[in-house]
Amino acid sequence: MTQAPDPEAPEGVDLDRPNAARIYDWFLGGTANWAIDREFGERAVQTFPMIKTIARAGREFLGRGVRYMAEQGIDQFLDIGSGVPTVGNVHEIATSVNPNARCVYVDNEPVAVAHSQILLERDGVADRHAVLQGDLRNPADVWPRALDTGVLDPKRPIGLIMVGVLYFVGRDEPALEIVQKYLSLLPSGSYFLSSHLTDDGVPTNDGESRDKIHKQYQQSSTPFHYRSRAEFAEFFSGLELVDPGISWVSDWHPEAGETTASARMADDPSFSGGICALGRKP
Repeated sequence: MTQAPDPEAPEGVDLDRPNAARIYDWFLGGTANWAIDREFGERAVQTFPMIKTIARAGREFLGRGVRYMAEQGIDQFLDIGSGVPTVGNVHEIATSVNPNARCVYVDNEPVAVAHSQILLERDGVADRHAVLQGDLRNPADVWPRALDTGVLDPKRPIGLIMVGVLYFVGRDEPALEIVQKYLSLLPSGSYFLSSHLTDDGVPTNDGESRDKIHKQYQQSSTPFHYRSRAEFAEFFSGLELVDPGISWVSDWHPEAGETTASARMADDPSFSGGICALGRKP
C-alpha cells in the first residue's frame, strides 16, 4: 500500500519501500529515517540481533581508514555512497587531522543528500565541502560534477571512498569496470578505501539468520549482493595494498580506534561478514 506523501520528506524520497541508507541510519541510532525503515530495521534485529553491532563495525572502519589517509597527507576526499550523516562523518574525521581537509559527498538517496547539506550548512563548512545527488554506477556523470564543485583538485592525490556501497551494485552489473573507471581518473598517490559484505569464510552456525537477512533486503528498494574475497580483491588490481591487505573490517588497524563494536568481534573477526582494504595508486 502506498503511503501518503510526507511533507517533511525531501523531494524524490521513496517511502513505499525501505531504503538501505535510511535503515543503516536507524541501525546507528540516527533520526533520518521513516516508519517503513524502522519497521524493516526492527524485523532485521529480531532475525539477527547483532546486526546493529556489525553496522557500527563498518562505520568504525570508515573512520580508521579516513584517519589513516589524512595522516599520510591526503587532504581531499570523494565519498561515494556516503549515506545519511551520522557519527564520524568523513569531513569531521579528516579535519580533525588536517583543518584544511576537503570532502565531496555523493549519494543517490535524497534523504542522505538533504541531510548532508543541512549538516554542512549548520557547521558553517559548506564553502569547503560539498554534496551531490548521483549514482555510483555513472562515473561519467559523478566525476565531472564532483570536480565542478571546486572542492577537489584533480592534479593532487584524492582519497576515494566506497565503503558499504558496492554490494548494492548487482552481480549482473559491471561493478569492476565501474571501479576501474574511477581509479583511472585518480592522480598518482591517491588512495581507494572500500568494504564489502561477503559470505566467504563467515561463520556457518548462524547461516540461516544471515540468509533470512539477505532475503529480507531483497524486498527493500536497495537489495544487496555478496561477493567473494577474490572478487573484492579485483577492485584493487594495480593498487599497492596497505597492510594488512584484504581483511575483516574489525581487523583493519584496530589500534587506530578500538571501540566496543570491534571489540565484540575480537575473537572472531569474520563474524562481521565485512571485508575491506585500502589501496594506493602508484
